Amino acid sequence: METFEAIRTVLAVRSYTDQPIPEATVNRIVEAAHLTASSSNKQPWHFVVVQDRDTLRQLGEALPRHGPYIAGAPLAIAVVIDRTPPAVSDASRAIQSMLLAAWSEGVGGNWVGFTGLIDAARPILGIPDDLDLLAIVPFGYPTDPGGKGQKSRKPLAEIAHRERWGQPFS
Repeated sequence: METFEAIRTVLAVRSYTDQPIPEATVNRIVEAAHLTASSSNKQPWHFVVVQDRDTLRQLGEALPRHGPYIAGAPLAIAVVIDRTPPAVSDASRAIQSMLLAAWSEGVGGNWVGFTGLIDAARPILGIPDDLDLLAIVPFGYPTDPGGKGQKSRKPLAEIAHRERWGQPFS
């Protein structure tokens, strides 16, 4: 899939089929995160790749609000960060890279949680105390095409400005 087409059509996917994700696709998703640029090339991230059904179920039970997304997915990747100022930004970029790489292969995903809101997953994944759990991203083949990439967005003229605030971009 061409890059802009992936960006144009990617959607948050919260319901997945039971179809396993091929190992080559899992590797591409993780490699996309690994290759993402980071501030001063610090790479302040770690990725815990979870495919074990029991572990996915435990994560789902530990996080009642978003747990069903994780428990129903064949893959979840926990994004763990160092406690440095650019870590959230850099890891957020890595998450977007993973989501786009997955989408280009027909696999959907969705960002779950944020630092502090998903700490119940820390002991399940064995995350050290000196690191933060930023997000868990479940992945799988969508059960529903989800609008086929149709997005509801504000008009570009409302959010983009040219040269100075208030000067229409378009």
